Amino acid sequence: MLAEAREAPNAVSRQLAQDDPAYSRFGASLRAKPPGSMLTIARGSSDHAAHFMAYLIMARLGRLVTSLPMSLITLYQSQIVCDGLASFGFSQSGQSPDLVAPTRFFTEGGATTAAFVNDPESPLARAAQWVFPLHAGDETSVAATKSFIAQMVAGARLVAAWQDDLVLQAALSGLPGVLSRAAHTDWSAAVEALVQADRLFVVGRGTGLPIALEAALKFKETCAIQAEAFSGAEIQHGPMALIDEGYPLLVFAPRGPAQAGLLSLADEMRLRGARVLLAAPAGTPGCNLPIVETASVELDSISAIQSFYPMVEALARARGFDPDRPRHLAKVTRTQ
Repeated sequence: MLAEAREAPNAVSRQLAQDDPAYSRFGASLRAKPPGSMLTIARGSSDHAAHFMAYLIMARLGRLVTSLPMSLITLYQSQIVCDGLASFGFSQSGQSPDLVAPTRFFTEGGATTAAFVNDPESPLARAAQWVFPLHAGDETSVAATKSFIAQMVAGARLVAAWQDDLVLQAALSGLPGVLSRAAHTDWSAAVEALVQADRLFVVGRGTGLPIALEAALKFKETCAIQAEAFSGAEIQHGPMALIDEGYPLLVFAPRGPAQAGLLSLADEMRLRGARVLLAAPAGTPGCNLPIVETASVELDSISAIQSFYPMVEALARARGFDPDRPRHLAKVTRTQ
């Protein structure tokens, strides 16, 4: 897991060096005939990456994107209207039937379908009209790391191509160097704080919420910590009742419109007695987990999760677990 997490910068570099014409053509087709509705098809870490792309689309283009409950197709045989629809499937393996079946259904129904997948010969890739390989290389660790980062980058590339945004494209081109630094940033404060933890809230908002969801998943699968992810707004409702003296919180507060509210929340939680781990740009008051800034505010979450992965791998080992062999889990999950 650690080796693959630290290989992510090279994986991103490989991806960015390929497939520009395909992204450009797809972006041009979306500009020429914008979809009337859009949905993502994914599970687990891939769903979190899809959520990141969806947020960029909604924030930048003002077009709503929903996450498909796959059982609508696989179990309920719902005849979803495909006219004007675009679907985006995200997967590392491209093997799970409940990703393949909806993608095939939408393709056959006349929708625009795309797959962002590490295996370009997989069933998911064959079911889609457009295929965008992740170029992450073999990923044998059960816990996805470099493939997740590659999916976030691929989603941002799609948005940049759709908008023909040269500034975002330039920011993406600089990511490998930033991620190389982020992969070796010291987040050991989190290992020390969480080595005895049995529960945890992970907080984010905006483009930081997808990585909060991803971090919570990794805490569960590698460290056996009951971690829950919440929006910085949502946590101030029911979940607030659980926070008392010593309760651990990891707050992702990268740059952007959501940062001020998240920093305020972190301050409030400290006054409540919570043990706050704050991931933010170096120099931010209260920051103990520094985020390496990228050339775009919208890409800082990618740098943050790059720093998170080595930390959670070390935390798993400190807690007596083998992060390369999580209990009860397999690399490829085939659900219906």
